[in-house]
Amino acid sequence: MRRDVANVFSVQFILFTVLMCGLPWLSQAQETTISGKVTDANSGDPIPFANLIFPGTSTGATTDFDGNYEIRTTHPGDTLVVSYIGYTPRKKAVVKGKKQVINFQIVENAQSLQEVVVLSGENPAFAILRNVVKNKNKNDKRKMVAYEYDTYTKIEIDVDNLTDKFRKRKVIQKITQVLDSIDRIAGEDGKPILPILITESVSKVYYRDNPSLRYENILRSKVNGVGVEDGTTVTQLIGSSFQEYNFYQNWVNIVTKDFVSPIADGWRLYYDYDLVDSLYVGDQFCYRLDFTPRSPQDLAFTGSIWITKEGYALKQIDATVGRQANLNFVEKIKIQQELERVEGGAWLPVKNRVLIDVSEVTNFSAGMLAKFYTSNKNFVVNKPHEVNFYQLPITMAEDARMNEQEVYWDSIRHEPLTPTEKNVYKMIDTLQTIPVVRTYTDLIKIAVNGYYKVGKVDLGPYIALFAVNNIEGVRIQPGFRTNINFSNKWVLGGQLGYGFRDQRIKYTAQVQNILSRQHWTTLTVRARSDLGRVGIDGETAGDNFLLLASQRFGYFRRGYYTQEGRVDFRREVFKGFTQRVGFRYFTFRPTYAFAYYDNPEDLSASTVSQNFESAEMILEARYARDELFLQSDNDRISLGTTRWPIITVRYTRGFKGILNSDFDYDKLRLSLFKRIRFGPLGTAYVDLMGEYVFTDIPYPLLGLHLGNQTPLYNSVTYNLMNYGEFVSDRYAALQYRHYFEGLFLNRIPLLRKLKWRLLGTANVIYGGLSPGNQALIAPYTPSGEPTLPVGYFNKGPYVELGYGVENIFRFLRIDFIHRLNYLDHQQQPNVPVRKFGVFFSFQFQL
Repeated sequence: MRRDVANVFSVQFILFTVLMCGLPWLSQAQETTISGKVTDANSGDPIPFANLIFPGTSTGATTDFDGNYEIRTTHPGDTLVVSYIGYTPRKKAVVKGKKQVINFQIVENAQSLQEVVVLSGENPAFAILRNVVKNKNKNDKRKMVAYEYDTYTKIEIDVDNLTDKFRKRKVIQKITQVLDSIDRIAGEDGKPILPILITESVSKVYYRDNPSLRYENILRSKVNGVGVEDGTTVTQLIGSSFQEYNFYQNWVNIVTKDFVSPIADGWRLYYDYDLVDSLYVGDQFCYRLDFTPRSPQDLAFTGSIWITKEGYALKQIDATVGRQANLNFVEKIKIQQELERVEGGAWLPVKNRVLIDVSEVTNFSAGMLAKFYTSNKNFVVNKPHEVNFYQLPITMAEDARMNEQEVYWDSIRHEPLTPTEKNVYKMIDTLQTIPVVRTYTDLIKIAVNGYYKVGKVDLGPYIALFAVNNIEGVRIQPGFRTNINFSNKWVLGGQLGYGFRDQRIKYTAQVQNILSRQHWTTLTVRARSDLGRVGIDGETAGDNFLLLASQRFGYFRRGYYTQEGRVDFRREVFKGFTQRVGFRYFTFRPTYAFAYYDNPEDLSASTVSQNFESAEMILEARYARDELFLQSDNDRISLGTTRWPIITVRYTRGFKGILNSDFDYDKLRLSLFKRIRFGPLGTAYVDLMGEYVFTDIPYPLLGLHLGNQTPLYNSVTYNLMNYGEFVSDRYAALQYRHYFEGLFLNRIPLLRKLKWRLLGTANVIYGGLSPGNQALIAPYTPSGEPTLPVGYFNKGPYVELGYGVENIFRFLRIDFIHRLNYLDHQQQPNVPVRKFGVFFSFQFQL
């Protein structure tokens, strides 16, 4: 009995001791909950896939795609550390046993981007990557017959790198009051930024294969930006079509440059890899691989990929291009993507985030941040629509911008705006009310568009306002055109010029009716009285308005006055295929010594003439299968093709007797333009053209090949050919430009930092002039003055080859060109043949 009592007291004593000593332990066992967000200190963007951990423990978390995290633990440490590849780790104190919010803003550390561990034996990452390439056909979305989904797109553009020098500028000081409040937008530890544009859109995207077609219908759009008025063009640009990146392709196109994918077929040639972790991402067990470029100057990425163990699919990617890459004005490009498997086995992106950090051009300017975000959901796969459903690549619903109330947008966004983004809207509204901002916005619009908008009329183009040449002397030419505020169907325009030396008035008047926007259809009528130059007109120069304007300066070789009337009808019959029917009447009144025989077969009875008139009909078919267009008010802007060439066939028929026309003739022209990607070898542009004239007519109606006697390089001309040196009635021509990017110079240590880029050019033309057309050329004018001679090909093709360096001081390009034949072809007295030339040009490119 005593022993039992003693045992009871012993148990009670032990329990009491445990309770008394365990009270502090019990208080420590309370759950600690920490949540927050990890963002980039420079851009304010969230950082997905970042690691958070209590040092010395295995307790931690990984941020989701939006940079959010949450940790619940009963064994926390005193400090929480966040780390991510390419960033400096950061730590913050933790209060144990409480629920708290801890946000991190971390700073990029470029030096840490190069840390890759290499072990003996085969790298374990290699086996994973071989399986990724092996399974591409199963996982790539391009294998699907069709798919469609709902997408939400958000874009924000900010001015950053607001240095003290920039703030001290007089213009910027006028908006100091706004700048002083920027810190609240940048965040706790972030750099100040000045938002200038934020946009949102909700779209439906459709894709089908065989043929490969894509269509986006923008259902809702909200645009708020400094200087943005209507927003129609911006709305099309902010659609998800311009924010799509498929890393299953070997090359990913960003800002007109091709970057090699970290899972490209030739991955081992470009990257080093490190298998750093294996973990669950959602319900998928994944391998995490870090990668860095073998050559930092290459157009390649640094970052991490998460590959699923089942099927070796790309689950997540965080890829960055840093300032070491051979790019101009770009500090960083970052792409983050999350993918999900859909019915049929392929993986489609559900979230994308892209950041482009543009550096300041000078010490007195600021930089720019462009941030893009897309979210996709409600996937429907393998249910293609008819081909004509994809007629237009991008359309916008008529009421897309009708409802911009915040309550409505809260109901259609895939996720709500952050407090920072709400402040961005307020900031932009404030900026737009500042007078100096409106003034500079107008000046920028003039520089970009060439026109100044005044109500329903645009004044310009300013590129043609002033010129000086030997015939006209000083020439002025103001002009105008109506805009969409005047009419969305009718466009009126005109220019009125005057030369102070020739004392002649020149004019152009034009009326265009947009008959259809669905199948872009226009009818244009134009009347013109002007000074022209043989070989250069709207037909030969196409849309190269800069070339046409520049040719009005300097010495005007083979100039002529003309009265012209033109009717032009164009219609896109189906996607990519446009037909044109045109009628043109014009007169030719030369300002130089020119003459031709009316009847060269009987010179004794032939009349020598200088002037002529011509009436012709033009039939043209143009096919560009995957060409992408934007509709900007009453204009249609081509963004070029992706894979397929642009093929144009033109037939021209001249009618003698109509409107006093002097000649019957037939001409046939075929042209092809193609951009070719050569992967690591760069990019090439190929222009092929051939023409055949079936009738004997004066040489101004033939193909007078464009020479260049200036020190400025021009991709349209033959740069070592003199003006009027060659004329043909049948020819085939090749103009080839190859851009090697940094392929060779990036490998030379002393030149690597200069970021120079090599290029090569080739111009080849093989033509001829029939005996009949040669006989038409009269040696003397009716007044007895010797005519200005022309030459023709009689010793095989004309060839000039060139090589050069671009990106010198980021703007300058130098071409060295050699002429390989016709070296003794002195077609004009006192005009020597140039065997070699050095040409300069200035360009603004990434």
